[in-house]
Amino acid sequence: MNRNKNGRIIDKGITLRKDGLYSARFVDKTGVRQTKYFHSIPEARNWLEEARYTDKHNQTILSTETTLNEWFDFFVNNIIIDLAPNTKRNYKERYYRNIQPLLGNMLLTEIKPLHCKLVFNQMENSDYSGSTIRQAYICMGTLFKSALDNDLITKHPMNGVRFNKPVKEASDIKVLTIEEQQKFLEVAKNSHNYYQYALLLETGLRTGELIALTWNDVDFENRTLTIRKSMEYRYSNGCWRAGPTKSPQSYRTIPLTNRALEILETIYKNRPYQKHSETLSQNLEYLDRHTGKTQTFSMEDLIFLNWRTGEPAKNSSYDTHLYKLCDKANIKRFSMHTLRHTYATRAIESGMQPKVLQMLLGHSNLKTTMDRYVHVTDESMIKAVEQFENNKLM
Repeated sequence: MNRNKNGRIIDKGITLRKDGLYSARFVDKTGVRQTKYFHSIPEARNWLEEARYTDKHNQTILSTETTLNEWFDFFVNNIIIDLAPNTKRNYKERYYRNIQPLLGNMLLTEIKPLHCKLVFNQMENSDYSGSTIRQAYICMGTLFKSALDNDLITKHPMNGVRFNKPVKEASDIKVLTIEEQQKFLEVAKNSHNYYQYALLLETGLRTGELIALTWNDVDFENRTLTIRKSMEYRYSNGCWRAGPTKSPQSYRTIPLTNRALEILETIYKNRPYQKHSETLSQNLEYLDRHTGKTQTFSMEDLIFLNWRTGEPAKNSSYDTHLYKLCDKANIKRFSMHTLRHTYATRAIESGMQPKVLQMLLGHSNLKTTMDRYVHVTDESMIKAVEQFENNKLM
């Protein structure tokens, strides 16, 4: 007979372990033994009753015999289904490349902090960047936190685990100076992607948001632009994929500057002369974060198309083209995201309130706006000191 810590007989299926925890177990209809551990008998009894009910009614049961591979599959397909496609892709890439080879076949209950630390040690020894290691850290932390919340483990195995390689600081992220911005735009005027680059500097959109813009997103009368979706080319599948905005806050309607409105009006007038490929006959679906429903749009309605192919320009092709323009302008090479950083920095330099900028950029919190996207340039520091000098009390 099973007895508790006081020697009293306890329920069938519940046993007291040497470590002081109570083990609750039963065999489900498929013949698999389901087991979980608890600090008290009532907790063990409640789980046992619920698990047996779940098994009887053909619902999903996850036990402590679950491997990390099994849990990750469940995690991706059932728990983080509403995350942005890029975020899920990052989770999968870090898991399959860095986490799975070391921990994938281990039981969730067997994974300890030392095992987690091995993942980061190996990544550091393999010369991964600090930001990539941080992605793996976030993936593992979220994965185990979800397992803890669902009572698959009794303790988070990442507690006390850190990685050593520094993450690139905001000051290391490229932002164009006013002079560099002027040189770049002067050269870009003669390129077919000029309007895309100019619009990013007027709105701070993400590249995926820019690519996914359709004409129903533009309200010419009220001079606004609604960002409701994102889009990217998946090289692994050879197809375009649409998705929701990065976060609920990324779904936003922003007022347009005179220059931004002028750009969109010019493109709209030139629509009859744009080349359209057969690819544009597709309809793509995405989850609308505003309504919570799946929406469909025709690629024929996309605003920005490649002048030569008649298709949307791929994310990577923009960066490749930017490098050529940078070389021609004799400035240091930068990526599309630099234009977003530059927009944020110019906005702060012009006196825009940080909270307003947060809303325009579609950030979940103000800290992200200030820490990652707003940069103090040499010119702004000089102007600030001059302003202080001119206005201080004598």
